[in-house]
Amino acid sequence: MNRPTLWMEPAAEPQTVESLNRRVAKLERINAALMAHVERTMDQQGGAYSLFQTAIMLEGRVRARTEELTALMHSLERSNEAMQAAKEEAETANRSKTRFLAAASHDLLQPLNAARLSLSALTDLAPGPEAKAVARQVERGLETIEDLIKALIDISKLDAGIVRPVVKPVRLADLVAGIEASFRPFAERKELRLVTRCADLVVETDGVLLQRILQNLVSNAIRYTERGGVLIAARRRDKLCRIDVVDTGCGIPENERALVFEEFFRGGREGDDGGVGLGLGLSIVQRTASTLGHAIALHSRTGHGTRLSLTLPLASQRPDARVTLAPLATALTGARVLAIENDASTAEALQRLLRSWDAEVQVFRDLAGVVAALGAGLARPDVMVIDYHLDNGACGLDVVDYLRRDRGWVTPVILTTADHGADIAARAQATGAELVHKPIKPAQLRSLLAYMLA
Repeated sequence: MNRPTLWMEPAAEPQTVESLNRRVAKLERINAALMAHVERTMDQQGGAYSLFQTAIMLEGRVRARTEELTALMHSLERSNEAMQAAKEEAETANRSKTRFLAAASHDLLQPLNAARLSLSALTDLAPGPEAKAVARQVERGLETIEDLIKALIDISKLDAGIVRPVVKPVRLADLVAGIEASFRPFAERKELRLVTRCADLVVETDGVLLQRILQNLVSNAIRYTERGGVLIAARRRDKLCRIDVVDTGCGIPENERALVFEEFFRGGREGDDGGVGLGLGLSIVQRTASTLGHAIALHSRTGHGTRLSLTLPLASQRPDARVTLAPLATALTGARVLAIENDASTAEALQRLLRSWDAEVQVFRDLAGVVAALGAGLARPDVMVIDYHLDNGACGLDVVDYLRRDRGWVTPVILTTADHGADIAARAQATGAELVHKPIKPAQLRSLLAYMLA
């Protein structure tokens, strides 16, 4: 029974070899699969490592860019702080300049005012045409100084943003008619035609500032025109109005047109007086138009003339009232005038001028002088001419308040000052006084006195 078992054992050996072969083949396949897996894993690890390296590199770049951006932001902040400090410094300097010019204008215009008043009285006393011609030359020199001071003050106020437009409906025809009446004598003196074509338009603007713009434009046009004339035309352009001031003068060369709005640029043109002007008129025009938000344009042909155009909005409603002009009167003989003036030379010149018009004048320096005169029997005046700024910070309107309160005198008042501040204009209006800016023009003062005494 044991022999069959022994016989079968050799037969089992080839089966074991085959099994081993199969196992080896299987192991080879497993090994190949494992190697492939390892290779794939290595590749993946290599990609992850590359990604890791790339991420580190990008992070470094981002950090560098962030640091660079942060540095730039800090630099920008410092620049902004420096710019803000410079801006505040410039604004402070501008305000200081404006305050200085306002204060200086009072001190500069005071002696100028006295000189003009004295010159006017001297002209009336001058015996012959030669003396009158010399007096006229001196007066024109004083007018030039006055124009320069006022122009510089206007520019400083516009640059400092002190001028605050009061925008409301303005009837353009009334304003243009007033300008035509003012400039017609100057045009006629040069034998020029001054023509206006103005439709019945109402515009949205500040009437006072618009008037100053047109006065400068018309004055320039007449000054630089020798033949022909000047046209002031206003016409509708959709919802806008365009005002043209056109002259037949010498025109502006092309290379000067971009410069005419700069301060003190006068070009090579001569005016009717042989001079070339101050070179400030158009600079003031541009600044004022910019303050109002009105566009201004220049068109010119050398040898043919110039057109300056101002574009502004039409108003949606009509103005409250039509502008009225005060009538002119003449009689000053015997009129009792009370004058308050702290500057001795101006007081003397004003007294001499008023007396040359046959008025009875009493001049005082301050309220104390008036009170003393009242105790001595001072009679009620017909009109008062009072300076706003008196000595030691006193105000001329205090005299008016005292006389109204203590004596009940409701006397017409002319308030004089070299200060163009809005607060003074408001106080004058509240008091019912007529405001006259120094230097006082004798013809203007005489006309106003005659009107108030009529």
